Amino acid sequence: MLTGLLAGLAAGALWGMVFVVPRMTPGLSSVDLTAGRFISFGAMAALAMLLTRRSHTRPTARQALTALGMSLLGTTGYYLLLAQSIVYAGTEVPTLIIGTIPIWVMLLGKPVGLKWAGLLPGLLMTLCGLALMMQSTLDHAAQLPAGGGQFWWGVLLALGAMLCWTIFALLNAAWLKRHPEVSATEWANWLGVATGVGAFLLWLLLGSDAQTLGSLDNQAMIALACIATGVGSGWVASILWNVASQRLSVSLCGQLMVSETLFALFYSFVWDGVWPAATQAWAAVLFTLGILASIRAHR
Repeated sequence: MLTGLLAGLAAGALWGMVFVVPRMTPGLSSVDLTAGRFISFGAMAALAMLLTRRSHTRPTARQALTALGMSLLGTTGYYLLLAQSIVYAGTEVPTLIIGTIPIWVMLLGKPVGLKWAGLLPGLLMTLCGLALMMQSTLDHAAQLPAGGGQFWWGVLLALGAMLCWTIFALLNAAWLKRHPEVSATEWANWLGVATGVGAFLLWLLLGSDAQTLGSLDNQAMIALACIATGVGSGWVASILWNVASQRLSVSLCGQLMVSETLFALFYSFVWDGVWPAATQAWAAVLFTLGILASIRAHR
């Protein structure tokens, strides 16, 4: 259980980076950022499969199709919606909307033998934390100029991203438990290659041309962001999350996803060079207590 907990928390820390990257790469479209990140993910996965080709299991045709479908749902599609929502609505509101995923996963993935009374403390603390954060961010949204309709379009896109990843989390955990013969690393590599192929096709269809990308001033930062989120938030985080999904219940994995929200807010405050407001600090405390309460309930 400890291995699963540490893996889930580490995955959350790596995923949290993706919420600030769109703000670090101005001038790069959401499509180009999504494609760059997941092409890096696919390249790393393909390299790992090549280096371990003698011991790495090859997927069947059905498993390959499953990996492709799951990659469209939980990686390329999810992050494209999320990146565009951050462009329109900033970092904090999409972070909070994505932060409700643990609630949905906990409610939909509760083990049969676990009583609701055991989940209730962690669930309530997470909800209270989200309420505090939402109060702060909606106050900010109310101060937007009249032409700020793009903010609410960003909220809608973030809701779409939330739905994609909630479904992915449930299906991914169920698939891994049905196929114990497939290791966490193998499944991450299969998803990575499928994601890389999909991302390359996305760039060919909707991405900027090479000349446009070559004219951007911040090419070094763009390359670093794509590699860091592709290898770190993509390949490494996928392996860690698969480890957690194999060792923990779906509901506990869902609660651990709150760590993604905590780290995303932390990175955002560091990037902006500001301290969190009192309500945001209390929300972070409630998020942490919610994780601890959920761990206790599942022991």
